[in-house]
This record gives sequence, C-alpha cells and structure tokens, in this order.
Amino acid sequence: MNNDLTQTDSLLLDLKTKEIPNEIKVMVAPPFTNLYHAFNLVKGFDIEVVAQNMHQAKNGAFTGEVSASMLGSIGVTTVIIGHSERRAYFLETNEILAAKVDQALEHEMTVIFCFGEELEDRKAGAHFNVVKEQLTEGLYHIAEGSWKNIVLAYEPVWAIGTGETASPEQAQEMHQFIRQTVADAYNQEVANNVSILYGGSVKPGNAGEIFGKPDVDGGLIGGASLKAEDFMAIVNAF
Repeated sequence: MNNDLTQTDSLLLDLKTKEIPNEIKVMVAPPFTNLYHAFNLVKGFDIEVVAQNMHQAKNGAFTGEVSASMLGSIGVTTVIIGHSERRAYFLETNEILAAKVDQALEHEMTVIFCFGEELEDRKAGAHFNVVKEQLTEGLYHIAEGSWKNIVLAYEPVWAIGTGETASPEQAQEMHQFIRQTVADAYNQEVANNVSILYGGSVKPGNAGEIFGKPDVDGGLIGGASLKAEDFMAIVNAF
C-alpha cells in the first residue's frame, strides 16, 4: 500500500528511461487504483504490470474486491497470490489461495504464488515442512499443463521488512528443496522449467550474491522497488 497515482507515475516514467537487459523480465505491481494508468503508461516497454491480489469468486456481492475478469479487462494478465501479508493480516488460508489459483488459471492468467515460513518455524526447524504444506495445499492440485502459468516466490517472512535477510546459502538451500518438491509432485521437467523467485529484503548490496545461486531465478522486491535507481541496480545485478 505505497505510492499514489502521482508517485506511481513518477516512478514508472523514471523506469522507462532505464535500459532493461534483454534476458531480464521486469514486472511492477501498483495498487489497484493505479493499475490501468500504469498499464497504459508502460505499453510498448519491456515492463509488465501485474496485480497484487484478486478475489477467488468470478463476481458477486464481495464489496471492495476485484475479480480476475476485471483485471483482464484492463490488460492485466498476471497476479500475485498468497503474499505473506495477505496470509498474515487478511487470514488467507491455503484453501482460499488454492481457490484463487484456480480462478486465475481459469482466466488464463499467470500466477506468482508466494509462500514462506515465519521466524518461529525456522527456529523450530520446521521451515521445510511449512513450505511443503503451503505448496501442497495451495498449488499442487493443479494440472501439469498449468505450470506454464506459474511462477513461485519464496518469502522467508522473518526476512521481510526486518533488515534481516536469508543468507545466499539459506536461499539456495530452500530453493533447491522447493524445486525438488515440484519434481516429486509432478516431474523433473516441470521443476526445471518453473521460475523460483526470492523475496526477503533484497537490496542492491546483496542482490548479486543471492541471484548468483543456481536455483534462484529472480526476486520479488518490496521496499527497494520504490526507488527507480535501487530497483534498476537490483535488476542489473541478475
């Protein structure tokens, strides 16, 4: 919940002046109020506008919510589902998130599916089990063919907005585990082809080392994405 229309406009105009490497895919996720403006502003540039969330129903009496078809009608075809803040503050369960995934895929959207453990889970040595459960209950019901529309985003909740960051080795260990669970649930080809992003206080100073790990395919960037210079430094660190 950052950046009003003027601030979004300024940030995206700044990003449009930057040179994005051909091999890098850049996405931005403004608030709902700014999506259509942002979509039109970056049209023709190598920047995709995506939504931060959506509702699991097609339509109906869900005041304040936004549906997949509403997003599609303004050109938005990718949505973030299961962000740690949605899970924590809005009590979105694995069951709710599974329904959101189904709705997004039904509308041929790409899903950036977020998951990750809390600090107490890691301290208890339960982080692998927590992550596997979130993936199994929220995502592993989909058909193999739907994985072409899935991007995974691992968020160690204890490293978001705290200044703490999982070490590159911890990130790689978990990403390797995630890829193996996908292979176990489906097959190695699906596991090899899915992109797994890391999200947890990625900054210009640590991005290169994190992105250098073999199973880290990119980043889900929070606060550092609010300044074009910092965001582009992270993009160029890949």
